[in-house]
Amino acid sequence: MSNGDEKYWYNLETRQVEFGMISPSADRVGPFDTEAEAAHAPEKLQERARAWADEEAAEDGWDAGIGKSSAE
Repeated sequence: MSNGDEKYWYNLETRQVEFGMISPSADRVGPFDTEAEAAHAPEKLQERARAWADEEAAEDGWDAGIGKSSAE
């Protein structure tokens, strides 16, 4: 058994936690050490996406108001 077969995964299609690499890789995220961690995958994905968006905005200077006209 590979290491991923002994972990929990979150299936994005069924919205269910799975033990082992049952579903196609395109449909699952993980691995997670516990079933509870896998169950919270959607929230974790949202947190990471928000953090990445904030980081991208900061790198692009959006947070500093660069590109805004002085009339605004």
